[in-house]
Amino acid sequence: MKKIFALLFVLLVMPSLPARAEEPINIDIGTPPVIIIRHAMTQRYSRLVRMYDAGIIGLGTDGMLQKRDTGKQLTLTQRQIAEKLIDQDNNDRQALVYALAYNQGGQTRLPEIRAALLKRWQEQFKSGWWMQDNAGNWFQKP
Repeated sequence: MKKIFALLFVLLVMPSLPARAEEPINIDIGTPPVIIIRHAMTQRYSRLVRMYDAGIIGLGTDGMLQKRDTGKQLTLTQRQIAEKLIDQDNNDRQALVYALAYNQGGQTRLPEIRAALLKRWQEQFKSGWWMQDNAGNWFQKP
């Protein structure tokens, strides 16, 4: 976990490199920081699936995970687990954006990278999982 925070710190203070607008964004690059972040996200995925299936967690319009107010009473332990998974995954999602930007033009490419990742995450979401529309309303993916 300390490695992720250190990586995020380095990437946050990186100089803004000149944009290479002629080159399209590649969210599938395999640099060491990207591989480390994706590995951590993959390790967490099986626990997140249970939360997605139960409707406890959904994908926000910004590409971050959010706990939904489902009206279901969660035990303290369930709520803590959900919040911890959300925090960990959202930290990795942010770190992934910066790690991808580092190799593709710097901070000026952040909006493009976020948009490309959001599109990918929305496509990867399974039918029946909860997502937010642009107005912030929750709906189940068809």
